[in-house]
Amino acid sequence: MKLKINLLIGFSAVVLVALSAMQYYLVKTAYDYKVEQFRSEIKAKIAKITNDYSDIDSTIFNKKDFYYKRLAENYIYDKGTRSMIKKALLSNDFKAELTKKLQKEFEDEIPNLQLDFAIVLNKFVIYENAKAADTIFAEKPTIGNKLYGDLASLDDAFLVRNYVGTTSGIANRKSINADYKLLTEDTLYVSVANWEQIVLKRMSVILIFAIISILTLITLFVVAIKALIRQKKVSDVKTDFINNITHELKTPLTTLSVSTKILERKEIRENDAAFQSILDTIGRQNNRLQNLIDQVMTNSLGHSEIELQKEKIAANALLKTIVADFKIAYPNVAIGTDFHPKETHLTLDKFHLTTAIVNVLENAVKYGCKHISIQTSLANHQFNISIQDDGIGIAKNKQLHLFDKFYRVEQGNLHNAKGLGLGLYYVDQIIKAHQGTIKVVSELGKGAAFNISIPSV
Repeated sequence: MKLKINLLIGFSAVVLVALSAMQYYLVKTAYDYKVEQFRSEIKAKIAKITNDYSDIDSTIFNKKDFYYKRLAENYIYDKGTRSMIKKALLSNDFKAELTKKLQKEFEDEIPNLQLDFAIVLNKFVIYENAKAADTIFAEKPTIGNKLYGDLASLDDAFLVRNYVGTTSGIANRKSINADYKLLTEDTLYVSVANWEQIVLKRMSVILIFAIISILTLITLFVVAIKALIRQKKVSDVKTDFINNITHELKTPLTTLSVSTKILERKEIRENDAAFQSILDTIGRQNNRLQNLIDQVMTNSLGHSEIELQKEKIAANALLKTIVADFKIAYPNVAIGTDFHPKETHLTLDKFHLTTAIVNVLENAVKYGCKHISIQTSLANHQFNISIQDDGIGIAKNKQLHLFDKFYRVEQGNLHNAKGLGLGLYYVDQIIKAHQGTIKVVSELGKGAAFNISIPSV
């Protein structure tokens, strides 16, 4: 049974992980789609603002075009200027002015977003006299090749568009007469402040639904597993209870069966002494059966079902009486007492509380104690009773279930102490019926202490 439950829990956990992974994948796919959708919107808005730098300011565009053509012609005249072209391109005079105009255009046309941008140089290629291309400059986009803009890094930016420019001219100087074509390629990168929050806000419904679904799934899984484990424990407890009570009933029933057969013998019926002895045996076993039934019927009641017959009782006097009677029943167990010096009067059910305390004492004897110490104190309107024994103690993992109905502390797979597992449950219910509490402090091999608190007012 335990193996089946473990397999079921393991399989359920695997299914839960698989469903969670699937949910994550769906959310991640939706997130990626929303990111691409957001970037497409930005690209479309920027495309409406400008198709080229000339849309922003034709004067600056003409300056830029003239500057590029001059660099190209200088290269045609003197090939040694190749190494200077990149530096000259990146340190152009109209960088700040064009950056300012582009930024203002973005702010005016897209006021609800905070944009940073950079236009980086990718290529600078010269075709001289229709010859093969002479690539002066060609690199992958990097922020180090920034021509315009205020973006500090391309790490969090995305590509909006490429600008490809072509121009032609005639280089006619120093006996050089050459037709040439110039091709340049610039790339615009944009970074939107808090773009992750914008995307997440757009998909908030999906995220909320996904989170609720996962939490619901996990909650149902935990509840189902807990219910399964609880049901198994209840089943085990019931099985154990049936086995225990069957064992307890077997002895008196066997004795009654044997005694009945003995009474059928003529010599027994004619012997008054023997006949009376058998009748006494039947009476005792009948009483034992009745006590077992009463124990199950009475001790299994919950605290809300117990009807208390309360009366005003002197607490110390009651405990002294209980101790005196217990010493007679268990002369081999030493009991030490340390009662609060001032007599305290409590309103309680004398019979039930006496039975509860006796159950605790008998439980200590049942589990091997030789000495019991009983102490009382009064604090914060609570009358406290501490019952300390030197028995085998209770393991930490078993203390949580100690007051459960039908629960009995076991050693391995064996119950070495007789009983139905109702004694401490009954004690707990009686104390609760008096609006009190009971706690156990114990360590395996070092005895146990049961601390009872009952309101004194």
